[in-house]
Amino acid sequence: MANKRNLTAGMVIAAVVLGILVWRPTVLIYGLQAAGLYASVAIPMGLILGIVHIVNLAHGEFMMVASYLTYMICRSTGMDPYLALVPVAAITAAFGFGIYKLTIRRALKAPELNQLILTFGLAILLTQAANLLFTSQTRKLSFDYVSASVDIGELSFGVYNFVFVALALFMVLGLRLFLARTKVGKAALAVGQNPRGAAIVGIDVDRAYALTFALASALVGMMGAVFITRSSIFPAVGSPFTMKSFCLIAMAGVGNIPGILASSVLLGVSENILKAFRGTRDWADIVFFVLIITVILGRSIRGKKT
Repeated sequence: MANKRNLTAGMVIAAVVLGILVWRPTVLIYGLQAAGLYASVAIPMGLILGIVHIVNLAHGEFMMVASYLTYMICRSTGMDPYLALVPVAAITAAFGFGIYKLTIRRALKAPELNQLILTFGLAILLTQAANLLFTSQTRKLSFDYVSASVDIGELSFGVYNFVFVALALFMVLGLRLFLARTKVGKAALAVGQNPRGAAIVGIDVDRAYALTFALASALVGMMGAVFITRSSIFPAVGSPFTMKSFCLIAMAGVGNIPGILASSVLLGVSENILKAFRGTRDWADIVFFVLIITVILGRSIRGKKT
């Protein structure tokens, strides 16, 4: 029965993809590019939620900090963001490690509402600090390679944003290898599944949480460095990505990092379908709310049936 449902779902998805390709190929192309961007931001948040079991509402602000850090390095040294990516990732990893030690670890045993208030406060603090240091003026770095495009017959589209698809795949595969093949990764996975049991067998739970938070911060730092190559930045640029990341994780399920990719494709393509019509373009920005409500209602109905 399950195989039959999966086969049916696969056929429906294939038919939808084929229909979009015939109707308007750029919807699928730009939808996949947007999916790569969303997944690249959401995967580190999913890692923290799956192992540390805390919703980091300052997640998008971490990316904003990394983008401003990249901007300052590139403007002062003339370095390309892809070269600045390594030091930025290292600095944001240290920043995330410090944030965990100073704040997050003290709230892990507190009620979930307290955790949300704490990370929301961190988000406001980082946004206001960026406002004071950089003002609300947008900042932008320009690079020729961002405008790269491909012409296939009468079809023309930009290809640079596929870098986010590559980055998302790199994160998924890298984390899979890290969690399955390394001693630190296996310890973190054990802590995420059963922290009390992990502590009994001698795993340092606090250390595993701290390293996981640092790793996720490093991934967000990488994303922030790449993000500035194609987008303007300002103090509030990260907030929408926090909401979309949470939506994608809720759709995929906690701990299901590969599932974030599928959820991102659904969100990215859905947004671009709405953008394809003049009358529905303004609705594209709230489609993720519709998706998350639909998913939650669907799970509730299935739960009642079982």
